[in-house]
Amino acid sequence: MKLKQRVVVLALLLVILVLTKLLLLDRLETSAAQRQDQLSFQRMMSSLRLTLDSRLEHTLQSPWEIASQWVVPREVYPEDSPEMGAVLHSMAIKKIVRADVGYKGTQLKALLVLEGGQKVVFKPKRYSRDYIVEGEPYAGYDRHNAEVAAFHLDRILGFRRAPLVVGRYVNLITEIKPVATEQLLSTFLKQGNNTCFYGKCYYCRETEPACAEQEMMEGTVTLWLPDVWPLQKHRHPWGRTYREGKLARWEYDESYCDAVKKTSPYDSGPRLLDVIDTAVFDFLIGNADRHHYESFQDDEGGSMLILLDNAKSFGNPLVDERSILAPLYQCCIIRVSTWNRLSHLKHGTLRSALLTATAHDPIYPVLSKTHLDALERRLQSILATVQQCIGQFGADVVMVEDRMTFTHM
Repeated sequence: MKLKQRVVVLALLLVILVLTKLLLLDRLETSAAQRQDQLSFQRMMSSLRLTLDSRLEHTLQSPWEIASQWVVPREVYPEDSPEMGAVLHSMAIKKIVRADVGYKGTQLKALLVLEGGQKVVFKPKRYSRDYIVEGEPYAGYDRHNAEVAAFHLDRILGFRRAPLVVGRYVNLITEIKPVATEQLLSTFLKQGNNTCFYGKCYYCRETEPACAEQEMMEGTVTLWLPDVWPLQKHRHPWGRTYREGKLARWEYDESYCDAVKKTSPYDSGPRLLDVIDTAVFDFLIGNADRHHYESFQDDEGGSMLILLDNAKSFGNPLVDERSILAPLYQCCIIRVSTWNRLSHLKHGTLRSALLTATAHDPIYPVLSKTHLDALERRLQSILATVQQCIGQFGADVVMVEDRMTFTHM
């Protein structure tokens, strides 16, 4: 063999060796990522069952201080949070020292201050667990139990972007009225033997109050995020027009995602992938009402998309509103970690995990069987949608590796 031919052969062999090494390294990294996701899933499953207990071991801090220190730009609470049960317990039983009308919004709520100065948002029960809200996918009153279910689904999915929520029973006569502001008190009334209030909001009406069973009202409380983390509101790029006969651009333009990718903050950083995670989350819970979303201020696109206000969920378990998934099927990308977590939740694991996670809650059972069935059905639809994207574009394009490192104080 001539020298020139030998050089060519050696060069080809070198190229093959380099490509083989790169391929092996890529496979090793992929395998390591999969093992990481598997271990994370196992840790989540082992920590799902909470005990609502007031004891806080190995710390002199209050539950409110602990929860406040959990918050960082990319998560509301850490993966390892053994004090979670104690914080939720305090939210469910701590004395109410002040009650006022809710902050601005369209739905009835009350702003409570608990002993120790912690603010929480109280949402009252409006429907029974089996009630089916018909009509538009965003129709009806807020569902208080949806907030509890959504919070624990956030834990199960490993997002950790939803504020803490727990069910709570309050006595409107002995717990609320003595500490209520005049503005809230002016909305109290009686219907038969039941005490009611209608609060102050865009859709609040004296003719449509929320009523207790006599004096006791079932509801949920959501932990107020720390004031040191001010929020910034954004219009959701896949928001609806809420006008009959008028479609948003994404509803008729299949290339809409390409335009979104060219605009800030979706042109770089994690925000677009957060939107797609949120579409997965919202499709599972049936929330078609996320017209805006919040992040932390001055984040330059690096903050998480915070999963606030999930009460327009679990309305109709018989309808799967596929348009909620538009960010996923129009962009055809998803985080590898999200895909792995969804894959681990197949074959009834999601239902079982949510039942375990909510078993401690004061208002358990949180969801009806039909809503649990809907979760399983919608999970299969999400997995099928991703598979369709892979079939069209390939896994290398669809699966995005985007892991964040979290630092807690």
